[in-house]
Amino acid sequence: MNFIFLGPPGAGKGSLAVKVAQDYKIPHISTGDIFRAAIKNQTPLGVKVKAIIDSGSLVSDDITCALVKERLAEADCKNGFILDGFPRTIPQAEALETFCPDVTVVNFTIADEVVVGRLSTRRVCKKCGENYNIVSVKPKVEGICDKCGGELYQRDDDKPESITHRMEVYREQTEPLIAYYRQKGKLQDIAAEKQTAEVLAEFKTRF
Repeated sequence: MNFIFLGPPGAGKGSLAVKVAQDYKIPHISTGDIFRAAIKNQTPLGVKVKAIIDSGSLVSDDITCALVKERLAEADCKNGFILDGFPRTIPQAEALETFCPDVTVVNFTIADEVVVGRLSTRRVCKKCGENYNIVSVKPKVEGICDKCGGELYQRDDDKPESITHRMEVYREQTEPLIAYYRQKGKLQDIAAEKQTAEVLAEFKTRF
């Protein structure tokens, strides 16, 4: 199946995407990964993207969509994929329809106060990027990563004032997308307030 995952910061869609990708044996694709791979491989589009990013500009919808189209044509996508972070806008969604109309959009729903609670208690390893939570997923030793022994810290965008701003930006950008896909009958909601394992179990019963 071809999935698009939508959900606000803190909904846990990234963690879920990793697990679904493993269990369903399909790639988890983010635009960031696509950009990095294209730049590393020095594809014609990758060279363009590097020049744009180096100049401090934003990559246009046209180029982003062309990169996504190129990525979805690769062999590992033949049995499906998860798109995470694309599309972000209605024009991007419309472009995706032209080369990949068969998608199931999963919208992970979660209350604002739960998001603030989750993100403000998240800690990230400076070395390996592993995520912890000082309430629900504590490291064995406070402030130290179980995996690599790196120092855990709180990202600036996980502070309450930043979280509120991120939620506002998400609503502004993504709510039109939710309406767009709901109108097309392609969107299904899954409540994301439970633990990842429970959300994953519900996902598997439905898809």
